Amino acid sequence: MEDDAPVIYGLEFQARALTAQTAETDAIRFLVGTQSLKFDNQIHIIDFDDENNLINKSVLLHDAGEIWQIGSSPADKAIVNTCYNKTSESRVCSCAALWRIPPEWESGNQECPEDSSHNPQSLELLCPLESAAHGPPACVLWEPMGDGKRVISLAENHVLVWDLQESSSKATISSSATLEGKGQLRFTAGKWSPHHSGSQLATANDTAIRGWDLRSMSQIYCMENAHGQLVRDLDFNPNRQYYLASCGDDCKVKFWDVRHLTEPIKSLEEHSHWVWSVRYNHSHDQLLLTASSDSRVILSNMVSISSEPFGQMVDEEALSDCEDNPMEDKGKEPLQDSIIASYEEHEDSVYAVEWSAADPWLFASLSYDGRLVINRVPRALKYRILL
Repeated sequence: MEDDAPVIYGLEFQARALTAQTAETDAIRFLVGTQSLKFDNQIHIIDFDDENNLINKSVLLHDAGEIWQIGSSPADKAIVNTCYNKTSESRVCSCAALWRIPPEWESGNQECPEDSSHNPQSLELLCPLESAAHGPPACVLWEPMGDGKRVISLAENHVLVWDLQESSSKATISSSATLEGKGQLRFTAGKWSPHHSGSQLATANDTAIRGWDLRSMSQIYCMENAHGQLVRDLDFNPNRQYYLASCGDDCKVKFWDVRHLTEPIKSLEEHSHWVWSVRYNHSHDQLLLTASSDSRVILSNMVSISSEPFGQMVDEEALSDCEDNPMEDKGKEPLQDSIIASYEEHEDSVYAVEWSAADPWLFASLSYDGRLVINRVPRALKYRILL
């Protein structure tokens, strides 16, 4: 179908950092951060015009260094964070900071100067998110439903909770936790749970997944060998508070109920190389995206473990009754899980995939060669879910 066709945008530089702009819910907007060793790095603001299938871009300079991770404030569309590498005295060091997008770019009304890509403006540095005592930051996570006043950074083996003051121009560490154990302990990924009033966090280090209570800064669960190799990414089911997805270098995507950690409730083995990114759809939790260095993005319909396993909304209590008494399900069969589509527009490792914050049926994926692809959930499936 014509309008299911992908839209492709090419950056001149390599890139691996992608985020949807979460505070902007009217416009479909993604931010991409570049990794160039020779030139000043950039953040590309990608506005997608859904009606005309067109991409409008604005380019901002990120002179600080090559961007490894990017995120956007849930409350203020002008504020973004980056984790980046910079070279000083011929040594590479990792840093993190909050930045402000200049006002003429943040509205996305396309009245930006035409020459923004030739004479790009720089981002305004608001404040660094680094602490010499805790080592280099790997990623920064915004409180999911928050007012943009709290972020977490994962630095080596430390979880740091930052309070932001004075329109994010000042950040102080309000609490921290340290991962104890043998060997080189280092967090590779983390996800702040949208449930439990923002009091829980999941982290990945090596092959392990851990849960943390942010009120006591203590560990609440641990799966030592969640994956056979390094865990790359995590995401919480937005509608079922104990359900978590993970992916990693064993080419697998696994689904967990964090109350019963002996084994995953489901496992997907559709990718043929490392799986870098896993993302639940914010509105329809049976839809799941995964991105891999096999150059593919896969859209799965994980309906059996979604909040609508029997085709309509079921509340948690009714669901746990079914789980406890599977025989009493009045003959209703859960719908079948399936792979909906494998997207093959990339030619390089796909490091990131993100759903749009404004349109639940639209997503973007980014491969290392700087190719950004915007795709849609197939129309037939969209109507089947909605009707």
